[in-house]
Amino acid sequence: MRRIQNDDDYIHPALFPVETTTARKYWEPESKDNPLNAWKHRCELIARTPSSKILQNRTIAIKDNISVGGLPTTVGTFKELLCEEDGSLPLSTIDAAVVSRILEAGATIKGSSNCENYCASPLSFSAANGPVHNAWKYGYTSGGSSSGSASLVAANIVQREQGGSFGEIVDLAIGGDQAGSVRIPASYSGIYGLKPTYGLVPYTGAVSLAPMIDHLGPLANNLEDIALLLQVMAGYDGIDPRMTPESPLRSQVQDYPRLLSQFRDRKLEQGEDFGSGLTIGLLAESFEIQGLSEEVRDTVRQSAREFFTAAGAKVVDISIPHHRDGSLIWTAATRMSMSEWVFQGKTSGLLSFLPSHIHPRWPPDQRMYELTTATNPAAVNVMLSGPFLQEHFGPQVEAKAHRKVFELRAAYDQAFMQVDILVTPCAPTVAMPHPTMQVNEDGSYSSVMDKLSAAVGVTTNTASFNVTGHPALSVPCGFGQDSDASEVKLPIGMQLVGRRWEDATVVKAAAVFEEGRKRICIDGG
Repeated sequence: MRRIQNDDDYIHPALFPVETTTARKYWEPESKDNPLNAWKHRCELIARTPSSKILQNRTIAIKDNISVGGLPTTVGTFKELLCEEDGSLPLSTIDAAVVSRILEAGATIKGSSNCENYCASPLSFSAANGPVHNAWKYGYTSGGSSSGSASLVAANIVQREQGGSFGEIVDLAIGGDQAGSVRIPASYSGIYGLKPTYGLVPYTGAVSLAPMIDHLGPLANNLEDIALLLQVMAGYDGIDPRMTPESPLRSQVQDYPRLLSQFRDRKLEQGEDFGSGLTIGLLAESFEIQGLSEEVRDTVRQSAREFFTAAGAKVVDISIPHHRDGSLIWTAATRMSMSEWVFQGKTSGLLSFLPSHIHPRWPPDQRMYELTTATNPAAVNVMLSGPFLQEHFGPQVEAKAHRKVFELRAAYDQAFMQVDILVTPCAPTVAMPHPTMQVNEDGSYSSVMDKLSAAVGVTTNTASFNVTGHPALSVPCGFGQDSDASEVKLPIGMQLVGRRWEDATVVKAAAVFEEGRKRICIDGG
């Protein structure tokens, strides 16, 4: 062990940073240039000799749990917990697999986007440098943990519709998703967010929460960009143990943009409608979850029925009782060992390549506990529940929960013998105000339980599909009202779920929904 500790490290050649047009450097944006607090570090990276121009002139933000060569990776937490002895932040010596692919496709990486403290929140108040704000309403959650990514993309729509300026924003972004951390921010922010099929996109170079639920996915303002970014990111990398024999080689990745274009532009046969042959299942149990607002429930259900039907798809109700236990199974299957991955940097047990510049602070000390409790007590819950559950249950219950994942997957797969797409609400409410993170003048503040309770139930409809591996896409489907100011409109997201490895069908289904909405709007004025 001492020999390995003292020996030179090794960088996999596939992860060498892509040569860029200028030297790699980064800077921390000033507050005036970062009004949503959505940026963590800024940069300007363009490949010197890209292999394609598929993303040329497109700007992109990378979530701050994904390695970008020459930049720090802070995972939303405090410098104090990450710095070297000289006080400097360690810089990444690699480009994550998806970062290399994005640069090689000609994109301009504008920086790393803020994310939640240790990526352990579905809301956006816990980042070490302060809350990330929703582009639709300042002081409200943008969703987490890919909070900055969603805000930077959604700002395009808000700026176009309402004016104002958000500083530097981007066309596209990459997020990470372990329980809904791409889809929940997309839902709150009124954009598209895809969690691909497990194993379709390599996770190499990103910080893990737990290998069985780790996903990277695109966020964008339209379906074409979701398809485009998925095509660039997807495919076997030869390094990530999450990828399986079903994962396509790079040369075999489907041309998602072309498939979407052909689907939209195809010539319909006599008697055929745009959505003909597609059966949409409204997942009954997903509309009954605790904490689901009537507004979100009715908007998702009504828009799904009206718009899919208007485009010629068949809409049915379907019951999957196992869905009620989905988030419970997710928790039991991951929580006991999650602290080992994200806080201790444990390897998966399978051959894997963890970023060498990520140095988890372990064991935790009082200072780490105090800092993390003040911003994200959910992360402390993850940290401490590992040893607690190990003591009270041991590995047998976690192993049983893994077996229950297979049962849950089979239940969804059985439903997919009857329908092509499952529809659920995504986030259970519209965006809510951030909790008070500092003591007010009157002495009030948000307690630990205030911060925890705000997040309870947010991922009930999304977490299931992280353990089962099914692709899931958040689609904007309407607006709701802010409970404190009724004139403010806030987005509502609908989740579309498909068969594993049928990500293209999920994207096409979203196109059918869009077509139906367009028809309803035209007919209804």
